[in-house]
Amino acid sequence: MSEFKGRRALVVGGSRGIGAAIVRQFAATGAETVFTYSGSADKAAKLADETGAQAIHSDAAQRDALIATIRDAGPIDILVYNAGLLCPGDPLTLDPDDVDRLFAVNVRGAYFASAEAARMMPDGGRIVLIGSVHGDRMPFEGLAAYGASKSALQGMARGFARDFGHRHITVNVVQPGPTDTDMNPADGPLVEQMHGEMAIKRHGTADEVASLVLYLAGPHARGITGAMHTIDGGLGS
Repeated sequence: MSEFKGRRALVVGGSRGIGAAIVRQFAATGAETVFTYSGSADKAAKLADETGAQAIHSDAAQRDALIATIRDAGPIDILVYNAGLLCPGDPLTLDPDDVDRLFAVNVRGAYFASAEAARMMPDGGRIVLIGSVHGDRMPFEGLAAYGASKSALQGMARGFARDFGHRHITVNVVQPGPTDTDMNPADGPLVEQMHGEMAIKRHGTADEVASLVLYLAGPHARGITGAMHTIDGGLGS
């Protein structure tokens, strides 16, 4: 397959889980693929060897470093912002520094990465932000900060869609539900609780989410922008 041949894709947070699946699918469909990683150097090196993608160490919480990473990657056609932190717990006892870092990665990083990518992106480019069904619905305790950060992506995408629409750059949010990754394994301790809220009672896969991302990055999605695309087995319904 060569749907993305000649196009350059950058995945922020691409060394594992959903990000790694996105990197694999872009590379397999012909895109020149670059991805960033923060704390998973071994997994990043293995993924780069497997796919031929370029791995770049970059901390999405560090604004100036992230902007420089986007700029130094050169003009890109597609940005996928997948970096994210979970930080669950009682909001009365959570470490404030952990909460600040969550917002730095999940919200501030997404904003500045998108703005810098759009600055260099040719007309007709694509920006896809990886959100969560918890931006729409919160059936569990202990996720207020996480849910707030994912809701923020919705307003961000709608705003950027207006800002960049005259250049035919689309901006969308993909909102996974429970997905079988290191962060939320399908055999984890809260599976019954999560599946009890779902219409289709199984975890999704990283490849399923990646396929939706690739559709939004492709030519058939040129009229889709400022929209939320939920892939959650009906958890949010």
